[in-house]
Amino acid sequence: MRVALFLTCVNDTLYPDTGRSVVRLLTRLGVEVDFPAGQTCCGQAHYNTGYRHQAEPLARRLADVFRDYEAVVTPSGSCAAMVREQYPRLGERARAEGRGTTLGTALAPLVERTYELTEFLVDVLGVTDVGAYYPHKVTYHPTCHGLRSLRLGDRPRRLLEAVRGLELVELPGAEECCGFGGTFAVKNSDVSAAMGTDKVRDAAATGAEVLCAADNSCLMHLGGITARLRSGIRPVHIADILASTEEEPLA
Repeated sequence: MRVALFLTCVNDTLYPDTGRSVVRLLTRLGVEVDFPAGQTCCGQAHYNTGYRHQAEPLARRLADVFRDYEAVVTPSGSCAAMVREQYPRLGERARAEGRGTTLGTALAPLVERTYELTEFLVDVLGVTDVGAYYPHKVTYHPTCHGLRSLRLGDRPRRLLEAVRGLELVELPGAEECCGFGGTFAVKNSDVSAAMGTDKVRDAAATGAEVLCAADNSCLMHLGGITARLRSGIRPVHIADILASTEEEPLA
């Protein structure tokens, strides 16, 4: 199977190792992974800030870059949700404004083929045991987009539970938002910081060494708070855990 890695802006700029982990993991599972260099932003930041029309050319470009792939896999629940949930709305709004159906037609194939990493593993490849080894105590934070937009359910937990050496502990208040929310963290910084502090304190109280999530944007927010609180817990993307093996361990 040949798929494309949609790395996303945040990962490309700040967390490129997560992309390498995705490639390493999928290659181990027999998947051929391409990284189309023409990919750019999905337009989520523009769309969420009210610049819908400015998001449209970015969405068109992304659809064009990925048009030849049977599946597009991303280690970001928020960007996967942008494509799956908001791209159809972009097309519908363009049609309602009398600008025709070309935008919706152009975006539809990408909407149908885009998968967040854990749902691709479980739903498309049909695996939960990916051969990973990670001898650490871990607690898992399900992000808002993963929970409410993509409805990932227990897929990430099932993958983590199958990792050899990993002790998974329950996170109190797991379904509560971490407070990041993209521009919410900028426009409502005090509330955002308070929500993140609650999340980190709950995670640290579990005794876990690692705070895991499937979205580096949330982990970036929580990582800043863990550093300020000196909580000792480390933020780690689920892709990095699943890519780790006994022969080639990741920290």
